[in-house]
Amino acid sequence: MRSVAKRASRIVVKVGSSILTAAGAVRPRVFSELIRQVSELIDAGRQVVVVSSGAIAMGSHRLGWSHPGRSIPEKQAAAAVGQIALMERYRLGFARRGRQVAQVLLTRIGLDDRERYLNTDRTLTTLLKLGVVPIVNENDTVSTEEIRFGDNDNLSATVVNLIGADLLILLTDVDGLFREAPTAGRPMPPLYGVVPQITPEIQHAAQGSAHAFGRGGMITKLEAAQKAALSGAATVIANGRRRDTLLRIAAGEAEGTLFLPRPPETRLGSRKHWLAFTARPHGDLLIDAGAAAALRERGRSLLPAGVSGVRGEFGIGDVVRCVDPAGREVARGLVAYSAAEITRIRGLSTRQIVPVLGYSNGSEVIHRDDLVVMRN
Repeated sequence: MRSVAKRASRIVVKVGSSILTAAGAVRPRVFSELIRQVSELIDAGRQVVVVSSGAIAMGSHRLGWSHPGRSIPEKQAAAAVGQIALMERYRLGFARRGRQVAQVLLTRIGLDDRERYLNTDRTLTTLLKLGVVPIVNENDTVSTEEIRFGDNDNLSATVVNLIGADLLILLTDVDGLFREAPTAGRPMPPLYGVVPQITPEIQHAAQGSAHAFGRGGMITKLEAAQKAALSGAATVIANGRRRDTLLRIAAGEAEGTLFLPRPPETRLGSRKHWLAFTARPHGDLLIDAGAAAALRERGRSLLPAGVSGVRGEFGIGDVVRCVDPAGREVARGLVAYSAAEITRIRGLSTRQIVPVLGYSNGSEVIHRDDLVVMRN
C-alpha cells in the first residue's frame, strides 16, 4: 500500500509553524533539511509544491512579541513582516541548490471564482514545468475569518485538487496519528500505519494541537486527508523533525500514517471538488424530503417544485447550499436563477416558469452537472 507514495509524481508538502519555528524563532537546520529533501525529490523527477506556514510566527518574533497577535490587525501586521523573512529563507536556501522559488499567496475568496481558480492552476502548473519551487501560503495580511481557509492543512488539500497532485505530505511535530492520545509518563501508544478510510474511530483518535503559533491540529489534518482522498490523492502525516522524512515517504517506506485515496468510482472531479470544498455558498435553498431523496439517492437535478424556501441574496451562477427539512446540507451547486426569481417560482412545476418570470433559464434550479452531493 505504501507504493502509492512511491508512484506519486506530483507532491504537495505542507510544513507547519511548529516545525519551522520555536516560539517564533527560526529553526535553521529544519529549513535546510526541508530544502535539501525537496531539491532531491525534484532532481529525481518529482514535481513539488510547498505549502508553508510560519509567516505570523516569524513576524511576531521580529516584532518582539511572545504571542501571534491578539487581534486580526496585529496578526495581519505580523504576517506582513514575517512573510518577507519566510520567503528570504526559502529563496536563499534553494538558490544554494541552483533553484528558483515563487511566492504564491492565496485566499479562499480569491479562489471562489472558477476563472481565478483555473488561472491559479495554470500559474502553478507553469512554475512546476519551469522547475521553479512554488511556496504557497494563505495571504494572512488581508485574510479575515470570513474569507480564509482557516488553516494551511485545508489550504494544502485545495492545492492538491488544484494541480491534480498524487500525494499530500503533512509534516508536523508528531510521528503520525496515534491510536490514542499520548499520556505524560507512559509509553507512546501505537500509530495507525495505513488508513483505508477515515471512520468515526479514526476521527475520535485525532487530537488538537496546543502550539501557540499554529492553527491546525490533528483534526484539521484529517479534514485535509479526506479532501485529498476525494480528489484521488494519498496523504501522509509524519514527523517533519526526523531526518529524511520526505525522502523515506517518497520511497514508499513505512513512515508516519498513510491515508489512502478513495476508489475511483467514489472520487470527485476537480470541478465538483471545487464546488464542495473551495467555493463559498452565498445562500441556502430549503428543499422538501422528496427533493432531498432525489438529489442524494438518484443523482437528479433540483427542480422548482422541490424548493420550499430561500435564504440569502445571490445571483445567477452563485453557489448555494441545498438544505433538507432536518437542517442538513444535502448538496451544493450553481443556481440557474437568482434568489428573487427562485422565491417567485419555488414549489411550482417547470411549465409555470415562463408564465411567472416571463422567460426561462431552463427547467432546473440547479442542473445535476452543476451540483455535488455532500456526503458525511
